[in-house]
Amino acid sequence: MSSISIKTAEDIAGMREACRLASEVLDYIAPHIRPGITTAEIDRLGKECMDRQGTVSATINYQPPGYPPYPGHLCTSVNHVVCHGIPNDKPLKKGDIVNVDVTVITKDGWFGDNSRMYQIGECSIAARRLCALTFDAMWIGIQQVRPGARLGDVGHAIQTFAEGNHLSVVREFCGHGIGRKFHEEPQVLHYGRPGTGELLEPGMTFTIEPMLNLGKREIKELGKDGWTIITKDHSLSAQWEHTILVTETGYDVLTLSEGSPALPPFVTATRT
Repeated sequence: MSSISIKTAEDIAGMREACRLASEVLDYIAPHIRPGITTAEIDRLGKECMDRQGTVSATINYQPPGYPPYPGHLCTSVNHVVCHGIPNDKPLKKGDIVNVDVTVITKDGWFGDNSRMYQIGECSIAARRLCALTFDAMWIGIQQVRPGARLGDVGHAIQTFAEGNHLSVVREFCGHGIGRKFHEEPQVLHYGRPGTGELLEPGMTFTIEPMLNLGKREIKELGKDGWTIITKDHSLSAQWEHTILVTETGYDVLTLSEGSPALPPFVTATRT
């Protein structure tokens, strides 16, 4: 028997609210992300927005087994940091790229999770290309979501696109089910074989969040903070993330908002 939670109509309403608010935090901080801002200031702005919403951060003091408590209200992963970058006092400079990952918890206990890439001033062609192709890869994965499809279809579509564009897919981290818990079943791999993995059913909610590297896919921990993951070859890494609902006929992207980037030209609908 599957341990994947199928959300009721009432549950989905709670998830919509959580995801709307998570996306609103990224909208709120976006105008401030420019050369000279520190990731600690981005973190402060994120908390300020959550305080206004009446939400709380899912990451502050988050402590899975074997990890120290996470110290930030959001994750800020700069350049060759793959994920879980801890906010700090180092100013961002022109040419940097940064992923900001926000997960909020509503008063009713629902989690909404999303992340975006931000380019600081004028970036290199390689950095711009990496950010754009990773965004496209996420949407290519989203477009595989429909009842009767399998999670391997999602992973395969992302991997095929990424590797076809000479990017590598990080294997150690993946998307995940989400609801009244931060991380639920299933695991959503960003690589795989079509026709394999969990069967998708209406009412499932999970994240799709590919991490793609300009260089090789191997990663390692940075230092001893217990969280920060970097590319082993120090090549740039990018990630985008949405929370997705499986509908009766396709998918619904729950973490879209007015400030979300324009859809890739090949995407015709955010809800199918």
